[in-house]
Amino acid sequence: MPSAFTIRAPDGYHLPRDACSYGYFLLAPNHWDVQRQSLRRTFDLAGTPVTVEIAQPRAAENLRVTPDRTLGARHRATVEPLIRRMLSLDEPADAIAEFHRLDPRWKAAGRGRLMRSPTMFEDVIKTVTSCNVTWPSTVVMNRRLCEVLGAGGLAFPTPRALADTRPQTLRARCRVGYRDQRIIDLARLFTSGQIDPYWFEDPATPDDAVRDALLDLPGIGPYAAANIMQLLGRYAHLPLDTESLRHARSVLKFKGEPPALMKRLHRHYAPFGPHRFRSYWLELWDFYESRHGPAHTWERDSTGSLFTAAHLADAPRPRGTKKKRGPVAGPAPKVRVKSKARA
Repeated sequence: MPSAFTIRAPDGYHLPRDACSYGYFLLAPNHWDVQRQSLRRTFDLAGTPVTVEIAQPRAAENLRVTPDRTLGARHRATVEPLIRRMLSLDEPADAIAEFHRLDPRWKAAGRGRLMRSPTMFEDVIKTVTSCNVTWPSTVVMNRRLCEVLGAGGLAFPTPRALADTRPQTLRARCRVGYRDQRIIDLARLFTSGQIDPYWFEDPATPDDAVRDALLDLPGIGPYAAANIMQLLGRYAHLPLDTESLRHARSVLKFKGEPPALMKRLHRHYAPFGPHRFRSYWLELWDFYESRHGPAHTWERDSTGSLFTAAHLADAPRPRGTKKKRGPVAGPAPKVRVKSKARA
């Protein structure tokens, strides 16, 4: 029987809360097991798919990782950093503390770490599949990418696998639509080394330089660039879209036309400086959970495929639950932060 290993969790880390904190936990090859309260994920290890289950026996304990086959020291050394990135385990505790000082609404719940992908490459492709499309279509695209091009039909495709794929295959079999050539072009930039993830993720690289570099990439506009930046742990920019407009109207009670609402949203979250995306996103996520229960109770193929505000606006609350009176019920704390980050 394959042996499990442990990964040290940061103080206060809680897997159900922190893994189920961003929509990518619902996208293949990720699978949140509601019954077991664990995250399953398939990795491509040199062409061999290896599925691991990540669990936390008790809150605040270390994570237990159980692979479906025995991992040698080299493969374990490959998998562990990918899990750490995916769960934001290495984000400095002082960054979370600073966020809680700026926006204390989330301190009691311990929220602050957001789930992402194991690699920048996967984050970029998943961002492209989430632009100008409904969430159910994003779910389908990512499932088909794994089934058609991933190792064993289970893992997320490697940059090489996508770089060598014909646009017609992506369009017809993976249902990516007009994104076909853009995905291939991005994959080729990663395989050629023209995109260096280490440069993008290095805290020493200025935000403005990262944003400019992202905007130079094929298919990456202002929304996609801002979303990739937060997935890189750079939370000063806001990726605003139609969900943001719904949030402005339904939760923040703002009125006006879309251009004015977008400007007002930027002003509203500006006081949170380098953490403005965290404040925005946790408000949005709190609304989703108020309509459909905690995210760690969402089944990927039912609730999880329709969790956006458009679908949840009139959705009934789970049986036996009361109307949630959480952080989004009131205005954001008024704080003053000096920040040079651009909105």
